[in-house]
Amino acid sequence: METIIEYFISMIETLAVMLVVALFLGSGKLYSKFFGEKRSIKFSIIAGLFGGLLAVYGNLAALKTSGGALVSVRDMGPMIAGFAGGPVGGVIAGIIAGVHRFTMGGVTVYACMVATFLIGLACGLISKFSKLKQMKPWHSLLIGAGMELFHLGMVLLIVRPFETAVQVVREMIIPFVLINAAGFTMMIAFINYMEKQRALQAERSKLQSELHVASTIQHSLLPKLSDTYPGRDELDVYATMIPAKAVGGDFYDVFFVDNNRIAFLIGDVSGKGIPAALFMANAKTVLQNCIRDLPDLTSALCKANDVLCEGNDAEMFVTIWVGILNIETGELKFSSCGHNPPVHISGNNAEFIRIKSGFVMAGMEDVMYKENTWQLKKGDTILLYTDGVVEAETRNHELYGEERLLSCLTSLKDAKAETVVNEVKQSVDNFIDGNDQFDDLTMLCIKYK
Repeated sequence: METIIEYFISMIETLAVMLVVALFLGSGKLYSKFFGEKRSIKFSIIAGLFGGLLAVYGNLAALKTSGGALVSVRDMGPMIAGFAGGPVGGVIAGIIAGVHRFTMGGVTVYACMVATFLIGLACGLISKFSKLKQMKPWHSLLIGAGMELFHLGMVLLIVRPFETAVQVVREMIIPFVLINAAGFTMMIAFINYMEKQRALQAERSKLQSELHVASTIQHSLLPKLSDTYPGRDELDVYATMIPAKAVGGDFYDVFFVDNNRIAFLIGDVSGKGIPAALFMANAKTVLQNCIRDLPDLTSALCKANDVLCEGNDAEMFVTIWVGILNIETGELKFSSCGHNPPVHISGNNAEFIRIKSGFVMAGMEDVMYKENTWQLKKGDTILLYTDGVVEAETRNHELYGEERLLSCLTSLKDAKAETVVNEVKQSVDNFIDGNDQFDDLTMLCIKYK
């Protein structure tokens, strides 16, 4: 009994070292570079060499029995190499293990050489029908136990006198079969885990790439505001959109309704990510078409709402604030669909344009929206924003809020539109002090010069 326990301890120690080495290689770039490839001849050779080295270490750490045999976890190397690298990998590992075992001699030298080689070949052939990633733990446990029983069968077949073979098998069968089978099962589980992690990493990289493209496309849908657009000296317009994720649901738009009227709007779609970005693109297009085609803002918003409700299986909605400014007179027609009130800056005064807001768009059909009027004077500024501004929060969950926004804007009466937006963004950044941005942050500023 003490001898069997000694065999168990020795083999477990060797197995532990082999698993640690495999884990170390598996967590590094070398393993990912070679073992992440498909089963090419190059991969099979590398798998065979790797399995052969594991087998050599198993030989070196072997424990000699009273009958002159060597008890080790050598067979794990050819088994792993066979399943990972196919017949080529299994044969290479089996040859390396067998040749090295021959140099060590002993009563079972020829039986171990033949058995190790055939186990590598057999596992390589079995791998053609049972892939590593499809192998369940109990499958690998049975295969490992079967290979070791085959090995002991070779001992009984080749070692002479037969009484010596029986003594060797009786002495080592329990630790030999159990430890090698368990080790093979753990190694298979480890390889499968690493394969899944590599697949997940590849999927994440692909997703990041796709999100980057989606973000580029989303920003390309927004008007490029510059000194040449909207191209009227009477106006100074600037906007920014910073999504909380790679893509978001916030958007803005600026376009001419006719020669003297310019529409500007801001929107915030429910949710975040790809679904919100897709809904945002649709909402922006529908709104622009309706505002251009229909004679008044009320009709345009009612029509846009009904269009967005059609086929809205995802049950998303969007808040909108939209205004149409007569550049010649300064008259501003506007409407709010559940959106935050904009800020009007005139002289030293900054105030919210508060009205009774209409219902969000795409929430339900046949909603009526009210058109309102505001008069702008020379030098007045309107700042539109989404709730990502006023709801930005510190790590202690303190909100930026409307009062801080007004305080920031009060001193910006003569500032350019770009300066107004940048000052608010800087104020929000200073307030949250490095805390993560949890919502899309979008602003559109228009100055009537």
